[in-house]
Amino acid sequence: MDWQTSEDTVPSSFVTEANTRAMIGKPPATGAWREGDNPGDRLFVSIGAQQFERGGGIPSGRIAYETWGELDADRGNAVLVLHALTGDSHVVGSAAPGHPTAGWWSAIIGPGKAVDTDRWFVVAPNMLGGCQGSTGPASLAPDGREWGARFPYLTIRDQVSAQAALSDAIGIERWAAVIGGSMGGMQALEWAIGHPDRLDRVAIIAAPTISSADQIALNSVQIEAITMDSKFADGDYYENADGDGPYRGLSLARRMALLNYRSPTELNDRFERSWQSSVSPLGAEGKFAVESYLDFHGNKFTRRFDANSYVLLVQAMNSHDIGRDRGGVAAALSRVTAKNVVLGIDSDRLFPLADQVTIAAGVSGNIDGGLAVVIHSEFGHDGFLIEDGLVGPELTRLLES
Repeated sequence: MDWQTSEDTVPSSFVTEANTRAMIGKPPATGAWREGDNPGDRLFVSIGAQQFERGGGIPSGRIAYETWGELDADRGNAVLVLHALTGDSHVVGSAAPGHPTAGWWSAIIGPGKAVDTDRWFVVAPNMLGGCQGSTGPASLAPDGREWGARFPYLTIRDQVSAQAALSDAIGIERWAAVIGGSMGGMQALEWAIGHPDRLDRVAIIAAPTISSADQIALNSVQIEAITMDSKFADGDYYENADGDGPYRGLSLARRMALLNYRSPTELNDRFERSWQSSVSPLGAEGKFAVESYLDFHGNKFTRRFDANSYVLLVQAMNSHDIGRDRGGVAAALSRVTAKNVVLGIDSDRLFPLADQVTIAAGVSGNIDGGLAVVIHSEFGHDGFLIEDGLVGPELTRLLES
């Protein structure tokens, strides 16, 4: 079904009657994967107690992950793939029981593809704080209730520490490559800076060195949209019936985010000023097609994500500053020793190309001599999930370096 394809991975398109029918029914109180749900292709590993950078922590943690390919006897062919804010461990595969959407990089990873699983053993975890199997706000706290808004504040570095604990638990001392885009790119960069002895290569895609004031401002209004929803109830909504969760606030936050994930050119070219139906949106009951596009995707997002998790992860994005307690951005970048490729998208208005130019110029080991690879795309930030034919060869080039 169309709704089981993530909007991140396809061009914008008009909402059809079939799309609308697929959304009939009230959204659940949370779209999180819950204990007792079908695990699908997930594997689970305990990572023990986690102490967080800014104080607090959790007494025990679990990471959900998926794998493809076979690990060599010397464990030297492992590749870690890190997802964006609203992604998960299901990088490859169809929508199926346990997996509400199809894999978000199925055209990039697999036998004979850019990240060739006939050669590489690929591991993709759901990040700590997420809502698709890893410990997060929808998980049970020691008192037997969901963590909810009580889940401690965590940073990008905390998430990377959890990924390092995952690596230890599954016996990977050193990654052949760490690959990440957007929020996953923040984590990939932190891997290269904080754990330079644990990776040979790194791909940093559409990610910055810091979250800027502009990006924090965008995130702050998304958080406010969720927490102002009366059904958010201070994050305590997990026992509510379908339709009684904070789906309106979460949907609005998603619609806000989509405006920065895509370029204005794409939206203008795709929708122009067209109407969704024959009913005029000019003072009547109709809608512009672009409004229906945002409404539909906001609605379907609530069926696969958790409001508390969204707030927590957006706050983690706000924490991103590789120079914090390291003497500044330049000093942090100088710690990178892994071979690397840095990809930016010329139409990205969320994390503009200048961010990737800074990274590429500041690290050693860049296979392009200190230059960022520029992906020319009409799709904006989401181009790294859509432009498989442009992104894939760059990853192959890094893996063969």
